[in-house]
Amino acid sequence: MLQPRLWQQQPWRQAQCLFRSSTSAFARRSYATAVETPKVATTNRETTTDAIAFNPPTAAPSRRRGGFELRTYKPRTPGTRHLRRPINDHLWKGKPIAKLTFAKVGHGKGGRNCTGRVTVRHRGGGHRRRIRTVDFKRMEPGKHTVERIEYDPNRSTHLALLTRQKTGEKSYVLAADGMRAGDVIESYRAGIPGELLKSMGGVMDPGMLAAKTAFRGNCLPVRMIPLGTQVYAVGSTTGKGAVFCRSAGTFATVVSKEEVGKKVKEVTLRLQSGEVRRVSPDACATIGVASNPHHHFRMLGKAGRSRWLNIRPTVRGLAMNASDHPHGGGRGKSKGNVHPVSIWGQPAKSGYKTRAKRNPNKHVVQERVRNQGKRRTSKN
Repeated sequence: MLQPRLWQQQPWRQAQCLFRSSTSAFARRSYATAVETPKVATTNRETTTDAIAFNPPTAAPSRRRGGFELRTYKPRTPGTRHLRRPINDHLWKGKPIAKLTFAKVGHGKGGRNCTGRVTVRHRGGGHRRRIRTVDFKRMEPGKHTVERIEYDPNRSTHLALLTRQKTGEKSYVLAADGMRAGDVIESYRAGIPGELLKSMGGVMDPGMLAAKTAFRGNCLPVRMIPLGTQVYAVGSTTGKGAVFCRSAGTFATVVSKEEVGKKVKEVTLRLQSGEVRRVSPDACATIGVASNPHHHFRMLGKAGRSRWLNIRPTVRGLAMNASDHPHGGGRGKSKGNVHPVSIWGQPAKSGYKTRAKRNPNKHVVQERVRNQGKRRTSKN
């Protein structure tokens, strides 16, 4: 017969439990709430660096990864035990502007084309969503006020709802990291305003122009952006919208400008993949880094949350039969001593190049590094 616990009858057991509970309170994690750094008490005089150095704020315990905080949850269910999310308390809690959205229905949710064939595998189901019409061109001049930052279920980057100060028109644009409600941004794709040119004395000074226009969230032609500036939502040609660096946390760096006389002929950018590419000098680019940079550190926690995002399960080819996949079949865990290939037999390691060598891309100066199935070393 099992004996009952006797810790209630022994006083030293109670003291030991009380000591453990008091010490564990200091190391307890914060669940489902953002941890705020306590403020340092200051006097009437200004806070100096010495005061901050001698009175550092006590660091609150939290779940950290890569030097930033992730929101965790108390594991009341198995699905919340490993759930990790970036802290984005500044996002709008309500619905989007209905006039700037339309429903996403039809074959597109299942990865099918207009004839019903599956062209993108592992897609289907998911929560209902509405497509936001995002302004990738940013051709409207004048000042725009950021009303709020919204979550977009169709992309990893957050959106900023803008209101044009002249007409009151509203539009969605990709938000920059650090952009908040109340910020005023402007687009200079239509040209330099007369007031700005007048403030420079009627003469186009590149240094003064960069100091007055190169602010976070402003959209400019690439030729007006100083060298070394980080930009996102970059276009490729004149008069069209952004095509590069539109995902969360992505950016490109302006490397060089090719000038012929006093005009800029081409601008060279370095993408995050390592690719160096030429773009038109009148192509659009937004100053800053795309918002939600910690998106890739998230952990969904359970398979159902992946299904909500319209992602269906992916089965390994090794687990299939030989008739279903080149890696299938055999006795035990073996893929027949073949290189990694797709279900159709195409090489599927590190981006298989399909572009013909006789037809190179004239806009690419340096391609990104591809190891073509070989183990990447530190030299690469």
